[in-house]
Amino acid sequence: MFYDTFDLVRARADTPGVEHVVHLNNAGAALAPKPVVDAMTSHLNLESRIGAYEAAEHAQESIDHTHDAIAALLNCTRFEVAILDSASRAWAMALSSIPLRAGDRILTSAVEYGSNYVSLLHLAQRLELELEILPVDEHGLVDVVELEQRIDERVRLIAVAHVPMHDGLINPVAEIGRVARRHGITYLVDACQSVGQLPVDVAEIGCDLLVGTGRKYLRGPRGTGFLYVRREIAHQLTPAILGLDGAEWLAGTYRLAPGARRFETWETNCASRIGLGVAIDYALGWGVERTSRQIRRLAQDLRRDLAGIPGVLVADRGRERCGNIALTFEDRDPYAVRENLRRAGINTWVCLENAACVDMQQRGLSTLLRISPHYYNSPEELARLCTTLEEIMTVRRVARVVA
Repeated sequence: MFYDTFDLVRARADTPGVEHVVHLNNAGAALAPKPVVDAMTSHLNLESRIGAYEAAEHAQESIDHTHDAIAALLNCTRFEVAILDSASRAWAMALSSIPLRAGDRILTSAVEYGSNYVSLLHLAQRLELELEILPVDEHGLVDVVELEQRIDERVRLIAVAHVPMHDGLINPVAEIGRVARRHGITYLVDACQSVGQLPVDVAEIGCDLLVGTGRKYLRGPRGTGFLYVRREIAHQLTPAILGLDGAEWLAGTYRLAPGARRFETWETNCASRIGLGVAIDYALGWGVERTSRQIRRLAQDLRRDLAGIPGVLVADRGRERCGNIALTFEDRDPYAVRENLRRAGINTWVCLENAACVDMQQRGLSTLLRISPHYYNSPEELARLCTTLEEIMTVRRVARVVA
């Protein structure tokens, strides 16, 4: 493999963790670059010296900058961005704020993250809504033609994952957005697996709401999430819970904060928020389109090599695929494979059925091994993964023959 346009040496020099582990669980949480670690550590040290409130005052410019960083990442304004403690929280707050009533229909994809789907199911049962799974094409993508045919006056929400957590497919979110906008339907996108991995432009997608997380391909800290709320619809959304930053006190009553800020609370992890902003600046400094090409090149070559290992089955789909690679095995439990890889210093992850409940149930899958490279992974690391997997599968076959 030869990657002639990417400064891998610099990427790895900025990532201290590569000296300790082959990290291929970036769809779960990536290794943070040194600038992120330094910024968070510096703020925590400041809190320990002068006090947390005082440290926040001292670092207010850096804390506030994170709204601008997210806006630059998504191509929106800072007033359309709310920062929360997780994408799950952002999703739940966005979903619960949409004015829905009994008999309304929600259309969603089969590859939704389990937490999101359970939230949709819970809301549908509580409000007597109709929740429907959209059909897919031969590549596993939402079928946009079928989507259009399902639209009627009762469809009030379309909720779709850009990239699922257990698969390499990339849903046609911009095409779906054009359908939603044409019919005046609220459109909510889960971009947790795509922000940092793919260019994400809310204007191009045409969504009303979008959620993302810092810990995955953006390489930010855990406990950070964000919500985009299109300026034109913010006034229609009423959060189920308000904090001091979400409302203005008016001597006996209150007024909701304008834009996305109505979803924020005053209390926050300042070190994590600063770290998120630094992580996004770092990603933008590299150029998301550039790093996205590197991730997809690595994943494409890795899929080819994995497919050549006897007993290893590549299970992800898509017309074009991203860095999330899903594997099943002819005669090995994914948990056992993951543990053997971990002992060899290689991080991967096992996806359970409840994490992608509809799709995995439809496909008769209970577990998958997920491998998710990032741009800082080297070809040598991926070769090491394949060699180790070959050894794992060979040992199993030899043991069975001897028995």
